[in-house]
Amino acid sequence: MLETVKYLLGSAGASGYGSKSNAEKVTEQSSDLRSVTAIITGATSGIGAETARVLAKRGAKLILPARSIKAAEETKARILSESPEAEIIVMALDLSSLSSVRKFVAEFEYLNFPLNLLINNAGKFAHQHAISEDGIEMTFATNHLGHFLLTKLLLKKMIKTAFETGVQGRIVNVSSSIHGWFSGDAIQYLRLITKDKSQYDATRAYALSKLANVLHTKELARILKKMGANVTVNCVHPGIVRTRLTREREGLVTDLVFFLTSKLLKTIPQAAATTCYVATHPRLANVSGKYFADCNEVCSSKLGSSSTEAARIWSASEIMVTKNSNANLDPLEASIL
Repeated sequence: MLETVKYLLGSAGASGYGSKSNAEKVTEQSSDLRSVTAIITGATSGIGAETARVLAKRGAKLILPARSIKAAEETKARILSESPEAEIIVMALDLSSLSSVRKFVAEFEYLNFPLNLLINNAGKFAHQHAISEDGIEMTFATNHLGHFLLTKLLLKKMIKTAFETGVQGRIVNVSSSIHGWFSGDAIQYLRLITKDKSQYDATRAYALSKLANVLHTKELARILKKMGANVTVNCVHPGIVRTRLTREREGLVTDLVFFLTSKLLKTIPQAAATTCYVATHPRLANVSGKYFADCNEVCSSKLGSSSTEAARIWSASEIMVTKNSNANLDPLEASIL
């Protein structure tokens, strides 16, 4: 009850910020980002678009990968109307397609830009069951697997940039407190809903993908530390906000739920605050493998805190992204560890 009251009041935590802080406020101490090049997925609307706007306002060069080039160009135009000097490049990327991820990374590397900041923000809540072109349930493929491969392929560039500039690189994975709703065997459930449409539950599938984001963060932080890389990775829960993520669930029930929880809803600038805080604030130097909400470090779920499960999801993800798509194999068969 006390935490709910603090949330509703917007009480500041140890960081000096709370649930009512907005993205512009939390980046005031990082106001000059002119030396930063950032990739932000899912920046065509909602939290991602606000994150991009604020980072551009602070001077960061932005790469906006998107499935819809038109939507990304519209985001770019809105940002430039406010920050005419901003450097923004729009590129094509469909996170549900591993070949699209590989193509994007190859095109980005051809530009020969440095990379200081990677914000894995894009998310999908698929009400209807679907399978990606790589044979994986669509929510998991988009929310986790695409970002897993994107991060894996960009990591060398980030480590090199940090080494050459002396500026620590940062990776931010946008998850959700809904990750705590998932219990059970993650890989077995993924295999089940990939193979059997009748077993699909949209909310549980989304919770699984968000749990995978948390576990990806935990294991990547361990690997980066072992490598001695000057790159950190952290995970955030942006808060409850109505964005286009719920567009497939529009209707009376959805409207009623959001009306009843309206006092708990954040504005989009407030929802983008934790991402921007973790991505830019000087206080977060050398902080890695943590989970944040309302711009403060909090605990993830018990399963999300499991080093064993993090290593297991990592291994399974490695198998799925390196699978030969031409081979007549079950992409999940070898992932049951």
